[in-house]
Amino acid sequence: MFNAGEVATARAAAACNTIMILSNMSTSTVEEVASSCNAVRFFQLYVLKRRDISAQIVHRVEKNGYKAIVLTVDTPRLGRREADIKNRMVAPQLRNFEGLLSTEVHTDKGSNLEALVKGMYDTSLSWEDIGWLKSITNLPILIKGVLTHENARKAVEVGVAGIVVSNHGARQLDYAPATISVLEEVVHAVGGRVPVLFDGGVRRGTDVFKALALGAQAVLVGRPVVYGLAVNGERGVRRVIEMLKDEFELTMALSGCPSVKDITRSHVTTEFDKPRSML
Repeated sequence: MFNAGEVATARAAAACNTIMILSNMSTSTVEEVASSCNAVRFFQLYVLKRRDISAQIVHRVEKNGYKAIVLTVDTPRLGRREADIKNRMVAPQLRNFEGLLSTEVHTDKGSNLEALVKGMYDTSLSWEDIGWLKSITNLPILIKGVLTHENARKAVEVGVAGIVVSNHGARQLDYAPATISVLEEVVHAVGGRVPVLFDGGVRRGTDVFKALALGAQAVLVGRPVVYGLAVNGERGVRRVIEMLKDEFELTMALSGCPSVKDITRSHVTTEFDKPRSML
């Protein structure tokens, strides 16, 4: 029996009328998640050293009705995750690669996941490879892992359909900036040419409100979904999404915003803002 976590999450997303992004490293296959419900689905992609296998995965994603590719670009190597090393983490069975690639890794030097990533991921990935990815799919490509205005502008230049401001849950590089602190920089650099999505640290509806006030079109929610899934499966995920929605709507009401379009930059203050005059 496969791990049903991704299927439960997709069903909850469908019930709550939101999007589910399936991980490249999922324990349910692209096909299993697609056949489980009518959720709008994106697919998060890491490019492998075996480009032919990445291409096969992309073709399966497109065939099974996924609506976009979310290309993650901040993991040429896995960050130093000391808890994983200490606990000798073992990567779960990655079912999307069954029959295509061996994911069996044996190491006595700490994290099995680190060894797996080192053997699988293409560390040569560059801006030019956006063209390669666009050549093998008609799906829109969002780029995930952008934290600077320089990279945001470059992403638009190479033709991505959207940008996800993300620091990979702060698990890749110590001292990387909090995503909320760089969101506005990226939004200004993009200048409305493509949507900007926000990822990292969304725990409350007020976090959603702040991200939208700073220019994001949508937010990604990761760990809270896992917490809900662990507590009560599909119903737990639905409850997490419902709580965020309810808190967001309450924040809007208490901030005088009858609709999302009424949320503006004036609703938040950052450390870079000049103090408002009381006169």
